[in-house]
Order: sequence, then structure tokens, then C-alpha cells
Amino acid sequence: MSSTPHKLPHPLVALLPVLVLIIFVALSVGIFGADALNGASQMALLLATAVTLVLAKFTASIHWGDFEKALHKNIKNISTALIILLIIGALSGTWMVSGVVPFFISYGMKLIRPEIFLLSAALISAIVSVITGSSWTTVATIGIALMGIGRAQGFSDGWIAGAIVSGAYFGDKMSPLSDTTVLASSISGTPLFTHIKYMWITTVPSMIIALTVFTIAGFSFTGVSTEDIVLYQNALGERFNMSFWLLLVPAITIFMIAKRYPPLVTLFVSMLLAAIAALVFQKDNLLEIAGGSTTIDALKGMLMSCFGPTALDAGNPEINSLISTRGMQGMLFTIWLIICATCFGAAMTAGRMIESITVWFTNYITRTGSLVGATVATGLLSNLTMGDQYLSLILTGNLFKGIYTKRGYESRLLSRSMEDSVTVTSVLIPWNSCGMTQSTVLGVSTLAYFPYAVFNYVSPLMSVLIAVIGYKIKRSITDTSSDEN
Repeated sequence: MSSTPHKLPHPLVALLPVLVLIIFVALSVGIFGADALNGASQMALLLATAVTLVLAKFTASIHWGDFEKALHKNIKNISTALIILLIIGALSGTWMVSGVVPFFISYGMKLIRPEIFLLSAALISAIVSVITGSSWTTVATIGIALMGIGRAQGFSDGWIAGAIVSGAYFGDKMSPLSDTTVLASSISGTPLFTHIKYMWITTVPSMIIALTVFTIAGFSFTGVSTEDIVLYQNALGERFNMSFWLLLVPAITIFMIAKRYPPLVTLFVSMLLAAIAALVFQKDNLLEIAGGSTTIDALKGMLMSCFGPTALDAGNPEINSLISTRGMQGMLFTIWLIICATCFGAAMTAGRMIESITVWFTNYITRTGSLVGATVATGLLSNLTMGDQYLSLILTGNLFKGIYTKRGYESRLLSRSMEDSVTVTSVLIPWNSCGMTQSTVLGVSTLAYFPYAVFNYVSPLMSVLIAVIGYKIKRSITDTSSDEN
């Protein structure tokens, strides 16, 4: 039995599963609305996977073993991310119940004026993401706090999440600690800092546009009154012990990140420290969660904040919603969706569907703009079909590396095009691991923050525009990836 397909399917056939997926997802959203991600979207992915396998059987002559091989490889690649998701769920719960997030919300409302909140949210997220090298860690920590501040000041969830996501993914692209940045540079064969420096040409203009939009939106905003802000602060102050010792939790977390501890270790230690802080400073809250009065009940409440939903009464429905958590349990739908998306990606890979579409793209490449446009389109298509940014980066890089070399382009152009398309658009797709994760952590649907994640959809457009202009793009027969100009 052959382990590889015999031929490429026709591009129109290869595009058919994508169309089927879009139709199925649209139907699931139309029927179930906001609850579609609780199972209907997962079924849409599995049905689209079945359609893809049937097509692949008749067009590329693949065997079931080819699909299983691709699936095993994809599952292996995302296994660590799934564990990180569970820990992030526990982290978000313990950071809230311990008072760390309420502390940031309370003092953030004092320090950040509503007019500049969206701008500040994007800049703070960008700085933290550059330092940590992780958009996921940024969103799961400071992002949750910024969501609380923004909601307290009266901003819509879409605007707040859009600003946070824009900043977090700017930092994720530009940080030398970022795994996607390292992956893109290594796949293309570009020195890391050459890659980062070259990205400034497209990334900085994109971020300037985003910050301009957030600034205008902030000054156009009429939010809650000063009295309402004081009401929020007082309610949080009565519900939580706002000790400055709580700052040790984020301080130690940032220290571990700076020392390049593995993300799993850093997030787990941060979760553990927050859980201990909850026992020390918020024992009454833990007792309320557990419904008891003893120390054992406090321990029970601490564990419940890690793995399950929690609800505290602060005397205000909006604040009650703000400080409620879902723990690890809240991540299960996300993990379910990612696994189903991985199945669809494996079917598309085994059936050589994405490869067929890419080959079709390359037939129309005549200039730099069309080459970068094809790369960006493939990156976006990979995110749509494979459901994971790491798999999309690997696929896009491997498909186009030879084309860039053959046509005499620098490898840094490929690495930048990959990041401008794959890394930043992954968070905009509801069934992608990034989109689903950030949506779950922030408590905002992907479609709700999509229009406001300005940086994320401007970046790929800026990448194509700069390529059409030809600014700082060189061609030669030899490899010039080390050129820093």
C-alpha cells in the first residue's frame, strides 16, 4: 500500500473542501448562533474532513493510512499547545480569584483615562508581548486585566479585544523570544535578527495605522461617568483584598519569562503562585466558591478556581460577570475545536489539496507583488484549512522556499511574508487554535473582535503593498539573506 498520493488534484477540486467548510460553519452559526462553538462548528469541521477524504480518494488516490500518518504528525505538533491551553485556563481562574486581575483593573481605571484606553491597551499588550515573546501569555495575563478595565470604562468587548489582539500579535511578530518568529526565520533559512529587522518595513506602518484608529476611536468615545468608575473600584475593593503583595505573582512570572524558562513551566508556576496568593489574601472568596467554612473548604475553592467555573457576588451584575471564571473546563470546547480542525488539516495535507492550490497560484507569478501575494494567500488558506499557525508556517515555508530561491529573491522576503500572513491572521479565524484560544480567554467571539483587530488584517495587505512598490526588495542569483540593508 502506497503511503503517498499519486497525483495532485485539480485546483478547483482542492478548493471545494474549503467552500464546503465555509458553508457548514455558516450553517452552524446560523442555526446555533453564539453557541455554535459548543459543538456545531466542530461537527462542521468533521463533516468537511469526510468530504475532503472522499474527494482525495477519487482524485489523488490516497489511502486511509496516508490520512492517519498526516493526522498523527499534526496531533504531535499541537500536543504541547493543548496542555498550555489547559494551564492557561487554570491561570486565568487563579489570577482572577487571587485578586491579581482585580488589582490591575482597580488601579488601571485610576491611571488610564478612557480617551486613551484603546491606545494604551494596544501599546501595553505590544510591550508585554515583545518581552514575553508570546501573544498567548500576554492575552491570558495582562489581556484579561485590560478587558476588565475596558468593560468598566464602558467600551464594547469588540473594541477592547481588538486593541489587545493587535498589540499582542505585533509583539509576537517582533520579539526574538517568539516561537513563530524563530520558526519563520529557521524555515526560510534567514538569520533571526535579519528577519526581525526586515519585518519593521511592513509591521511598523501597520501598527501606526492601528494605533491611529484606536486613538481616534478613544477620543470619540463617551463612556461611563466618573461615579460609575468609583462604584466599580469600591465594589472590587470590598470583594478583594487589594494587597500590593499580589504584584509578586506577575513580577515572578515576568522574571521567569525573561530567563527563558519553558512556557509550560512558567505558566504552571504562575498559576501555582496565584493559587497560593488566593489562600493567603482571598480566603473568604474561596470559602464562598466552595460553600464551606473550614481550611479544607478553602483548599477546595482554590482547586475549583483552577479546573472549573467560579462565580462571586460583588453586588453588581456587571462586576459579577467581570470576575467570573471558567478555569480548565472553559478550555475544553477550544481543545475539541482544535482537534477537529487538525483532522481537516490532515485531510487537506494528505490529499495534497493545499499543494495543488499553491501550484496553481505559482502559475500566475510574474512579479514580486504576485509572488508575495501568492505567499500571503497560501498562508491565509493554510490557517483556514489546517487550524494551527505552526502547521501553516511550516507548510507555507516549505512550499515557497524553492520558488523564492529559484527566482533569486532573498530568504528574508519569504520569512517576512510568512509572518505577515500566517502569524497575524491565525487569531482572526474562529476554528484556528489561535482564534479559538484568544476568543475563549477574553470571553469575546472572534467575529466580534475581527473588525477591530486592525493590525492583524492590515499587515497582510501592507506586505503585498510593499512588495508591489518594491521597497528594500533585492533579487540576485546567490543567497543574500545575511544582507542587513
